[in-house]
Amino acid sequence: MNGENLNVMKFFTYFIYIAFNWNIRIAWHILLQEIKGEKKYRINTTGKDTLESLEEKGIDIDHATIYMPVSYDLLETIFNQLPKKRNTHFLDIGCGKGRALCVSAYHGFNKVTGIDFSKDLCLEAEKNLFQTKQQLPTLHYKVYTNDAFYFEIPTDVDCIFLFNPFDEIIMSGVVENIIVSLEKKPRDLTIAYVNPLHKELFVAQGFIETYHSKKLNYLEVSMLEIPSQKN
Repeated sequence: MNGENLNVMKFFTYFIYIAFNWNIRIAWHILLQEIKGEKKYRINTTGKDTLESLEEKGIDIDHATIYMPVSYDLLETIFNQLPKKRNTHFLDIGCGKGRALCVSAYHGFNKVTGIDFSKDLCLEAEKNLFQTKQQLPTLHYKVYTNDAFYFEIPTDVDCIFLFNPFDEIIMSGVVENIIVSLEKKPRDLTIAYVNPLHKELFVAQGFIETYHSKKLNYLEVSMLEIPSQKN
């Protein structure tokens, strides 16, 4: 099977999955965005991963969610909402194949970092970031295979992206890590949280929602910022 047929099968399979689990309307919307976005950014991130391969290796996936990339149009909406002057270091927690990382580079971030506990997904993210760097040579990227619960948030990160990557238990640890990072270096910080099931954990720590959007009952994003503590 040639590359073109593989791409058709990839998109078709993804369409069927979304239509079966959600509905036809959102499946058509996402399919069109997938085809357009993959071509525009020259990356390969369409598809899902149930993480069963990790479970077979004895890795605990009880607190993780299935890998699915965020819709390209929703990603672009997020970046259009960010303060343009602050695009410095973008962090994607639960980065999957690196879609958000690659798109962020086209929206002004020269430094991007991804973390995911699936080594296979991290390898795919690195391939896509390598392709992006061919177009944007000043891009600096790193991808870590690690557990988000124990990941130390770099003190120069000014935007963190989350696509509901795990449950409340892990998310509570991530929020605590973010607060520790802010205590080490007070700064402006934006959280872009897609499918924000545990948004209240951020609100409880003083984050304020500055933007919210929900389309087709499923494509939802909350952007939160914490009042600057800079001296």
